[in-house]
Amino acid sequence: MRARVAADGVVLLVVARFSILSAVNTIQCSPFKEETWRVFRIMAEFVDSFETLARVGPAVTVFGSARTKPNDKYYGVAVQLAKELAKHRLAVITGGGPGIMEAANRGAAIGKTASVGLNINLPTEQKTNKYVSVPLHFRYFFSRKVCFVKYSVGFVFLPGGYGTLDEFFEVVTLIQTGRIPRYPVILIGRKYWTGLLRWMKGTVQAGGFIGPNDLDIVTLTEDPAVAVDTIIDYLRRVGPPESVPLAFT
Repeated sequence: MRARVAADGVVLLVVARFSILSAVNTIQCSPFKEETWRVFRIMAEFVDSFETLARVGPAVTVFGSARTKPNDKYYGVAVQLAKELAKHRLAVITGGGPGIMEAANRGAAIGKTASVGLNINLPTEQKTNKYVSVPLHFRYFFSRKVCFVKYSVGFVFLPGGYGTLDEFFEVVTLIQTGRIPRYPVILIGRKYWTGLLRWMKGTVQAGGFIGPNDLDIVTLTEDPAVAVDTIIDYLRRVGPPESVPLAFT
């Protein structure tokens, strides 16, 4: 019965995808406003990515700078992290680009687990790194952000720029507000993250802008093994969610 339901679900997704794409082509040739067909293009992007990622299984999303070089300490850390996650049959999701993203996809490929890359179309084109085995391409940041979170049971952040910080605050906000379960959120790199955490404690928390326990969402470490152990411990105690998180219902 479950197999039949799953199969029917896939069929519906495929039908929906082709229906949406057909609608897009029709509307593009009609006098409808541009905003109308853009909605269908957004829907098609979600259908395509949901259909693909639903087959991947439990995953951990790894964030970090696209500018990190292969000889950087944290490039090696990201490779090792992903290799260890693969030993526990966890897929690895990244933004699909260079730097830390490439490193995590590389470790996943070495560990022979699903190596997912959610690439984004940028004015200065970002190419999908060669270690990605499950590539997806996004036009819209917001649909990409949904997919970073929807299929993950843990999040690891290495040093990065605006994009990494954006995703960090997005994830902790979803957890703080109860929109997703209290999945492990691990920051790797004490020197990089300590200043931010100190400011959040001394200014944001002290000012009453977040709760007294809100910083407990985060685990800070220098060791990728600690990150993996934290995620595996969570899965042993709590397990994957039995239902779709509130943020995605």
